[in-house]
Amino acid sequence: MVQNDAFRALDRQECLRLLAKVPVGRVVYTRHALPAVLPVNFTLDPDASVVLRTSAASDLVRAIDGVVVAFQADEWHAATQSGWSVVVTGQAAVVTDPAEHDRLSASGPTSWMPIRDGVFVRIEPGMVTGREVIGARYSA
Repeated sequence: MVQNDAFRALDRQECLRLLAKVPVGRVVYTRHALPAVLPVNFTLDPDASVVLRTSAASDLVRAIDGVVVAFQADEWHAATQSGWSVVVTGQAAVVTDPAEHDRLSASGPTSWMPIRDGVFVRIEPGMVTGREVIGARYSA
């Protein structure tokens, strides 16, 4: 059994600071009325939005454009049994503004895979929660 004092809630600023440190997270969404999770590389925009890049024709874009999704990222250190996890919940939308698309093309994320007709998807940070695990201790 894990003792509760090994967990610490993170405030919004701590969550955003930690998110900015890692390059990979997971988009949690609904596909064919079932839960789906997809690992993606991303960047955190200055307005705290999560931004990812993918193909305009991807199943992901069709599934998340205009709907509320969750985005989760974390970091774990097995040797110390410590780490953190952050979840951003908010509406996802394809970036359609040409100036914003150009800005993100210069400074935003690249895709893991070569893509044609790339689009950026922004996840608004409506709710940002997180927790830190500090050397979890187990008891019988």
